[in-house]
Amino acid sequence: MTEQALRVNQGLWDEWTLIHERSAFYDLEGFRQGGVRVQPYEIEEVGDVAGRDLLHLQCHFGIDTLSWARLGARVTGADFSAQAIELATRLAADLGLGARFVRSDLYGLPDALEGEFDVVYTSRGVLGWLPDISRWAQVVSHFLKPGGTFYITEIHPVVQAFENEGVAAGELRLQYPYWEHEQPLAFDVVGSYADRSAQLQTPTEYTWNHGLGEILTALIDAGLRIESVREFPGWTGSWTSWSVMRMGSGAYRLRSPVSCRCSSRSSP
Repeated sequence: MTEQALRVNQGLWDEWTLIHERSAFYDLEGFRQGGVRVQPYEIEEVGDVAGRDLLHLQCHFGIDTLSWARLGARVTGADFSAQAIELATRLAADLGLGARFVRSDLYGLPDALEGEFDVVYTSRGVLGWLPDISRWAQVVSHFLKPGGTFYITEIHPVVQAFENEGVAAGELRLQYPYWEHEQPLAFDVVGSYADRSAQLQTPTEYTWNHGLGEILTALIDAGLRIESVREFPGWTGSWTSWSVMRMGSGAYRLRSPVSCRCSSRSSP
């Protein structure tokens, strides 16, 4: 079931890429004009990336990856969607940014990409597409140089245990597992988070949840040293689909993100 679910999800992200390319949500034409799409707190926590090698895992079509390139990093992005990698490669060429993009599922990336990186980065809505968080952490460690930095900012895992659809304003309905689970959760596909009205051929998406302790322990077991874990009072990303969320004071409330900065245990 896991392999089948991953294949279905890959096809879904191929479809979503074609929708996202022309969506107002991503405003690709606006990105072509300049600027970066990573959040200010990410830039602050990752630090100066000028002249550093950065690997972006689960990069979709590369807007965040190319944002780091605009900040001076030598970037590589990886994603399992062929459509996303094709668009990312084309976008980098159009913008004259030196970036490479590799098509591979997360777990197979060590066989598809060589080298180590000063920074390994991933963000926003990616871990739920992975069935095994320990194997994910091992891939992170595989690509991180001695003394390098891994950084992730992600939706707080506790949010994923609550029902997202058909709930009243302010209602919190515990519905899904908090801990990692073998069988995926299956949800009907309704457009995309970028365009709810979009028509798709893929009817179902599959996801997995992982607890915060499981995520952090997996990174430690993979040989990383946790330097900081920050839980934020609001979601400052550009998207949310959770119906109990409300914008206030410049951030969506309840769906708080968490960020984690790690380094390899060995220094050069």
